[in-house]
Amino acid sequence: MKIIPIDSSILESVGYNPKRLVLTIAFHNRSVYEYYDVPETTYLELLTAASKGRFFHERILGVYAAKRV
Repeated sequence: MKIIPIDSSILESVGYNPKRLVLTIAFHNRSVYEYYDVPETTYLELLTAASKGRFFHERILGVYAAKRV
């Protein structure tokens, strides 16, 4: 999985495993979460969103099952 740094006030980096449909997000507060059953289109939309933090809050948080790793 390739980790991509993100220009965001809350997100530090993201990675995506297309075989497992797992989105991994590292936050600036040093916490890391995995989000499950995330379509690749959602991951790509996150990468191109004007506001990655807003996209995360509106389209990922509370939508997909998650686990802190």
